[in-house]
Amino acid sequence: MAENEEGGAAADGAEAAPPKNKLKLIIMVVGVLAVLGGGAATWFFFRHGGDEHHAEAAPPPKPPAFVDVPDMMVNLAGAPGERVQYLRLKIVLELKEEKQIEAIKPTMPRVTDIFQTYVRELRPSDLNGSAGIFRLKEELTKRVNAAVAPIQVSAVLFKEVVVQ
Repeated sequence: MAENEEGGAAADGAEAAPPKNKLKLIIMVVGVLAVLGGGAATWFFFRHGGDEHHAEAAPPPKPPAFVDVPDMMVNLAGAPGERVQYLRLKIVLELKEEKQIEAIKPTMPRVTDIFQTYVRELRPSDLNGSAGIFRLKEELTKRVNAAVAPIQVSAVLFKEVVVQ
């Protein structure tokens, strides 16, 4: 009976060994797949990254063009009895291409008129801080694009903004 127990223990040991071998085999297969997957991913990303450097032969973007708007000085809207305040603006329009300058010059009186009529309605409090100037810039950009369509003005740039 002791022999049977020893034989049974040996048989159990022989049966217990294969699951350990299967576990080791699974771990090795997963490790090999991870290494292969990492290598493939590295090759894929570096391969495409190298193509971007070769595509650099495209011509550099053209520098923007700038058009001066005639200087403006307007009185700001205020409550009756308050001291009159004035706003002086020097504005430049940013265009995408140099050839748009000649196309926009005939519309410059319209642009000046639109700017004048809008700015005259502003109050001094509308221009407080950088947020006020940013809102003014955005509004003028929107208005100038409506006036000179189909030409697109990229930005309205301020050379000088004085409230006195």
